[in-house]
Amino acid sequence: MRFDRHVAAQFDWGLLVLTLLLISLSILLLYSTALYGRTSNLNSVYLKQLSWCGLGLAVMCVALWCDYQTLSRFAYPFYGLAVSSLILVLWFAPVINGAQRWLILGPWRLQTSELVKPALILVLARHFAGDRQPQSEPLTLRDLLLPLVLVGLPCWLIAKQPDLSTSMVLLAILGVMVVVAGLQRKTLVFLGVLGVSALPAMWHVLHEYQRARLLALVNPHADLLGAGYHSWQSKIAIGSGGLWGKGLFAGTQSRLNFLPEKHTDFIFAVLGEELGFAGVCLTLGLFAILLMHGLAIAYRSRDRLGALIASGIVTMLAVQIFLNVGMTIGLLPIIGIPLPLMSYGGSSLLTTLFCLGLLMNIRKHRFTY
Repeated sequence: MRFDRHVAAQFDWGLLVLTLLLISLSILLLYSTALYGRTSNLNSVYLKQLSWCGLGLAVMCVALWCDYQTLSRFAYPFYGLAVSSLILVLWFAPVINGAQRWLILGPWRLQTSELVKPALILVLARHFAGDRQPQSEPLTLRDLLLPLVLVGLPCWLIAKQPDLSTSMVLLAILGVMVVVAGLQRKTLVFLGVLGVSALPAMWHVLHEYQRARLLALVNPHADLLGAGYHSWQSKIAIGSGGLWGKGLFAGTQSRLNFLPEKHTDFIFAVLGEELGFAGVCLTLGLFAILLMHGLAIAYRSRDRLGALIASGIVTMLAVQIFLNVGMTIGLLPIIGIPLPLMSYGGSSLLTTLFCLGLLMNIRKHRFTY
């Protein structure tokens, strides 16, 4: 097979390098958590993550190889499958740690709410790009009825699992994509006022443990052995890392199992403890470059569909990073959301790599459409 210089020049090597750097750092941290793990389920998390990484890179290649214009034609069937999987979870999935989120497929667990994220991005981009032209009038409230239904249905099903964090990500994706598609200013103001007005009512919708986590954010010392435990131990781990950290594989909070969920939701705390402020800045810098790169792809895309898909993907990543880091350092309540490319979890990794493959796809075709 001949080496095609044109294809190599069009390939997004920068995004691939950023992705591999973050995954490599994740594998090191997961190995650190498993090195001194007292429970057998942690002993092989880094090996499982490596296998998921291999599968995820294959999924990324599929997303890169298939033209995103062609993929968008299957947006509604993909969305239908994703919503159907959420219904299957409520019917057949077992309750694990008080939540009903995973379909058990032999030795694998699939978190189907992760599938909804790319499905929703594609279906909203298809709707806004296919039904409205760039020269059209700005979106009105009536134009948002179908998008609100498309987002509201999976949000309702996911909230019943319960999984508040994923619902927040889906709503953020809708908000940004609506702004990118073009929205009347008065409609934007109306929706903003409506959202703020609905916040007090949300308190009565939350589960008891979710309310306890919100109260723990205001006064974490009130229940350090209960609702405030996760946040308190996370801040201890990060603070003890200092400037340069305790050293890779030398984190005491994680090694002695004081830090809960250290391989999933609190992988950022392991990073802060072992690599310190310097490691945190490096990692956040890599994430910032990745997000800016995605924004550049969205901005330079010459067609509406590509810009909308790229905007939705960047929003998905940015919101998850913000929520995870925020809860880890105690600025946000504990909501249980993975850090993209870093936290252990096959479903999250596959979804993220598929979306990054779509970003590469859009960049590759920026001069085609």
